[in-house]
Amino acid sequence: MSTLTMAAVAAPFDRDLEADFVRIERLVEKARTDGVGLLALPEAALGGYLADLNGGAEGPPPLALDGPEISRLAALARELVVVAGYCEIAPDGTKYNSAVCVTGDGVLGNHRKVHQPLAEDASYGAGDGFAAFDTPIGRIGTMICYDKAFPESARALALDGAEIVVCVSAWPGSRTNPSSDLSSDRWKRRFDLFDQARALENQVVWLSANQTGTFGSLRFVGSAKVVDPGGEVLSDTGVAGGMAVASLDVRQALENARRAMGHLRDRRPEAYPVLGGRPEFEHV
Repeated sequence: MSTLTMAAVAAPFDRDLEADFVRIERLVEKARTDGVGLLALPEAALGGYLADLNGGAEGPPPLALDGPEISRLAALARELVVVAGYCEIAPDGTKYNSAVCVTGDGVLGNHRKVHQPLAEDASYGAGDGFAAFDTPIGRIGTMICYDKAFPESARALALDGAEIVVCVSAWPGSRTNPSSDLSSDRWKRRFDLFDQARALENQVVWLSANQTGTFGSLRFVGSAKVVDPGGEVLSDTGVAGGMAVASLDVRQALENARRAMGHLRDRRPEAYPVLGGRPEFEHV
């Protein structure tokens, strides 16, 4: 049996890319000291998120997947597997809200956010799929923030063999009915429910990283966590900044969770062939 120590970060990041890298370096060094093998940083950790969700706000600096900033992140990671969010600029000039997975050897995987809330599509193109990939610590899948509101996202990764799913977020508190106590905010409750439900229904290990503090008009809920395949939260930062750290024998945890009732094994795809959606729902 092999135990893996994993960490999910709740921290603030903004447009000051150099300051972001200084913060990331500190977090990586703390993770290394704690024996962490997999570290999840928030959505938009390189350059910060959008200042609001109404469209038209200046976005973070666009970075190429093969550019010097991602190479710098990989150099900081060294033997760790690190996932971090950034604004990707594709060769054709399209910008994407992306999450890259690196080690010191380079890029292991890259995900472009598929589901775009409110007016995020005014700033980014949309990704077109979910795919797991192999890493030195096992097969993982990544997604970004609103992606986790859709069960198909995590299910696609689980069916592609992901043992660990890393969801990086810049998830804010409620905009229309905010709570003075962020820990009681209804959007924070949704954030936590999605984390536990996606882990449980797919029987995977789930890492959830998130921004903290405020940026523009947004106030982020933090709540980074590690969830086991039974949906139990092993470590949680709460709404404050910090690092949720937990150790688990991933393969054994998956085997235990799936032994009696295997949610992936016991699926009946022929009973729900309409999962692609029906036309009447397209514009509701």
